[in-house]
Amino acid sequence: MKFAKTLIAAMLAAGLAFPAVAADKMKIAMVVKTLGNGFFDAAHQGADEAAKELGDVEVIFTGPAKPTAEGQIELINSLVAQKVSAIVVSANDPDALVPATKKAMARGIKVLSFDSAISKAGRSFHLAPSSNSLIGEKLVKMTVEAVGNTGEIAILSATAQATNQNQWIEEVKKVLAKPEYKGLKLVTTVYGDDQTDKSYREAQGLFKSYPNLKAIIAPTTVGIAAASKAVQDANLIGKVYVTGLGLPSEMAGHVKSGAVKSFAIWNPIDLGYSITYAAHDFVKGKAGASVSLGRVGTVKPDANGEAAMAEPFTYDASNVEKFAKFF
Repeated sequence: MKFAKTLIAAMLAAGLAFPAVAADKMKIAMVVKTLGNGFFDAAHQGADEAAKELGDVEVIFTGPAKPTAEGQIELINSLVAQKVSAIVVSANDPDALVPATKKAMARGIKVLSFDSAISKAGRSFHLAPSSNSLIGEKLVKMTVEAVGNTGEIAILSATAQATNQNQWIEEVKKVLAKPEYKGLKLVTTVYGDDQTDKSYREAQGLFKSYPNLKAIIAPTTVGIAAASKAVQDANLIGKVYVTGLGLPSEMAGHVKSGAVKSFAIWNPIDLGYSITYAAHDFVKGKAGASVSLGRVGTVKPDANGEAAMAEPFTYDASNVEKFAKFF
């Protein structure tokens, strides 16, 4: 011990620096609705980009095999035990996750949601990819561009409990209630549970139940691709059109086939990037009246601790191939 003290004193006297000790990186866990979903794979890419820029962040990417609240709760409990710094979640159920995320917050872990919200009691901040009203308007406008102002339309959603899906569907209904859209009749809403096979079967069921159907609105990346394939397989191209929210890499072929005239999506890479920056802000105690989203800019949370990242962007035959190279 005496030798060590003497050595330290000698080094200080000589102006020598001590070797830098690498600090542990901030662990930010991203819990998505389900693994194997291209949208969330792209969000993971964005999270990694943010981590690289920030320099002090390690991203833990995880999600259940099936889009259930139970699967996410199990993962959240495991992450609490790992003592991560922050958990960012795209919720399969807004309320079911709250007890688990409250437990995380009680342990000092920052909890944020993105894409699909956790109820306010179970998180500090929610980043929506866009505003619900703008998404609802976009979905209806793209439907009109495909089939005109009259005819039967249906909605193919993800799970019946998905927060974001339900909010967007309500906004679609509000838009359809306007006088200029009185010729469009929403005949039903069905749920594919964000599973390709079930979404495909639900689309087939719509063709049988509604032979005069003109359009399917699918505000889910899994559902829109499955419905588009169902249209093609049923030889209904030109009779039934699909629109909604999809990934360019998955939808380029369906635009080319004619099953889809246009669809929309925000950039999931930017969404994953933005929520990682936001989580970093919260862990560092910097979040307040505004929250940094890095290169995307800053947002101001509302009274419910929510903010919207950007407007949805339209993809069609003029640009889908270009963006398909990225996500």
